[in-house]
Amino acid sequence: MKQEFTITAYTENHIGMINRIAIIFSRRKVNIDSINAGPTEVSGIYRFTIVLTHSEDMVQKITLQIAKLVEVLRAFYNKDEELVWQEMAMYKVPTKVIAEQVKVERLLRQYGANTVVIRNDYTVFETTGHREEIDALANALAPWGLIEFVRSARIAIIKASEGLHQTLLEFEEKHPSKPHFNDEKIGKPNKEFTL
Repeated sequence: MKQEFTITAYTENHIGMINRIAIIFSRRKVNIDSINAGPTEVSGIYRFTIVLTHSEDMVQKITLQIAKLVEVLRAFYNKDEELVWQEMAMYKVPTKVIAEQVKVERLLRQYGANTVVIRNDYTVFETTGHREEIDALANALAPWGLIEFVRSARIAIIKASEGLHQTLLEFEEKHPSKPHFNDEKIGKPNKEFTL
């Protein structure tokens, strides 16, 4: 049965990592719903957050393949309930509508939207939340002349994780002769793969 999963991969900073990860998905003919990359709490280590909708068996195979890449230190996959996650969105709405329509102002307050830019012809708002909330606000603003809408990729933190830095330190203490990117599979209950 297909469901939404988030793959988190910790990598070294190498040129072409996005391409190498994308090739794994294209070979298996699996679509990426969203992808985000950025620095972590450990200097020189980057986190890729990849959202996809597929069977758990396929997600596990993809995660294992990602973990086999030389530059990947750790790779995990999780269901939404195992994560703390958010997305951000920006909405461009005619300023005249906001000034004249109390309903639009209340709607923006209801969704916790913050003003980013106010111009004579348009105003830009931003909000964070889950995809359903972000899409609901976009749908609610559509009848009022929504000019433009953009949503970011997911950012996520694994609830059960102690953080990459602590995990690496513990692993290196247990295995002083092995680098932290060895080929042992650890943390099986958390669906964590490392090489």
